[in-house]
Amino acid sequence: MPKISIIVPVYNVEKYLEKCVRSILAQTFTDFELILVDDGSPDSSGAMCDQFAEQDQRVKVIHKENGGLSDARNAGIEIATGEYLGFVDSDDYIADDMYETLYNQIVTYEAELATVGMIDVYENRESRLTDKKEIKILSQNEAIQAVLDSTDVYAYAVNKLYKKELFNKVRYPKGKIVEDAFIIIELLLQCQKIVTNTEQKYYYYRRADSITGLSFSEKNFDVIEAWEHNGVLVDNSYPELAESVHRRICWAYFDVLDKMAISNEKNFNEQRESIKRFLYSNFTFVMKNHVFTKGRKLSMLALRVNDSCYNALAKFKYNHLTKKND
Repeated sequence: MPKISIIVPVYNVEKYLEKCVRSILAQTFTDFELILVDDGSPDSSGAMCDQFAEQDQRVKVIHKENGGLSDARNAGIEIATGEYLGFVDSDDYIADDMYETLYNQIVTYEAELATVGMIDVYENRESRLTDKKEIKILSQNEAIQAVLDSTDVYAYAVNKLYKKELFNKVRYPKGKIVEDAFIIIELLLQCQKIVTNTEQKYYYYRRADSITGLSFSEKNFDVIEAWEHNGVLVDNSYPELAESVHRRICWAYFDVLDKMAISNEKNFNEQRESIKRFLYSNFTFVMKNHVFTKGRKLSMLALRVNDSCYNALAKFKYNHLTKKND
């Protein structure tokens, strides 16, 4: 049996798949199986998966009807035989020593989960934040605190190596657009030790046509559902983290309202008003909390003025960020 099972959901990514798979097959850590899950791709992605399997015996392929990202990851988990699990999205790619780095961390420190840093990749450039290597050993509550504060551990499924047993009773929720956020706390609650490394080994491609892009639908409310779900789990285990939980939930409400503003969403009026009522009720909490940025506090003040003011500010911040990343 291989030490690591690497699961890659594949759907309509013929443009990106070659680079992704080649980066995995070139890993300096070679004791792995690569599970490509063709999620009913209408393009040539499925055929490409079969070609990779013919070229390298470490590659396994699943062809299935389209069920979404969560369903594809779950299908990979079901047939994985490795002692550890890793996930890579099919439009991303990884450094050739990423899994060697993760494996060494998880074994050396006897941890259940290890992470490395990520690099945002745009159409014409990479956004490398740091070249510094800093390793931290976190306890369970420290890791949960980090997720809530978006510091050393993030909710992404990728850029991590997990002990497979963490998924014995956990699966990604089907049909959710923030599927990794839904289960990150469930996974951490099974860990006694988590190792983080700031070295940036995972290249996260910011696609303009990504499923997490700017078009708004009812699925965008999944963000709120995910963090309210996580809030219940954390409150039950670590009530002392209540403030951090509430702050993260406030962030989720802001995140959804921002997306409604930027996408010029005119429907879902009932949900919009519910979000606004929640944020109004947390005005003092947001304004007095030192973790919220000046920009977020300005958004709260704009919301108190009127919707137009909030929407204009959200669009300004988004356009500024977009130009910065061009």
